[in-house]
Amino acid sequence: MRTRSVTALLAAVVTALLLVPATPAAAHNSLQEATPARDARLTAAPTQVTLRFLQRLNPSYTTITVSDAGQRKVPTSAPAVDGATGTVTIDEPLGNGTYTVGYRVVSRDGHPVQGSYRFTVADPAAPAPSAPASPSAPASAAAAASTGADAAGEPDASGARSGDDGPPVALLAGGAVAGLLVVAGIVLLVVRRARDRRTDH
Repeated sequence: MRTRSVTALLAAVVTALLLVPATPAAAHNSLQEATPARDARLTAAPTQVTLRFLQRLNPSYTTITVSDAGQRKVPTSAPAVDGATGTVTIDEPLGNGTYTVGYRVVSRDGHPVQGSYRFTVADPAAPAPSAPASPSAPASAAAAASTGADAAGEPDASGARSGDDGPPVALLAGGAVAGLLVVAGIVLLVVRRARDRRTDH
């Protein structure tokens, strides 16, 4: 009898020790199932993301997001909560690439729980994403076109200046020649008068 009592007591103690650490963990919510699944590779883009948790969700404290490879959020509806399940509808078709589902919910004890996982869309019928055009190429083309238009529509500045300098140079040259002629005439007049005076004496 004493042996059976000791055995029963030990069994009760072991059971209590096993249950005590499990109690706080059981109070925390956790993700049980996801659609699309973690690390799934899909040949067709999903239109919804559905997450099922261990405990009932509070709609006021449930957040589910979808982000692309560039960490840009994909437009989705607000989470629709049904018991322990939350679902968001994707507003735009997803192209090929890797996406991240992020979630944040509240446990029964009020403790927030958050996490994330990835899935990949690889639709063989979808066109391959085209490389974005370099922004410098259109700018260079526009600048070249603008330069060409300016060159065709406006006269050359250097040519205009060289043509404008022609008349002032001619005028200066003509004025110099006229001045020399006047001086020469005065000199001749003075020489003649000097000769006339010598002849009279």
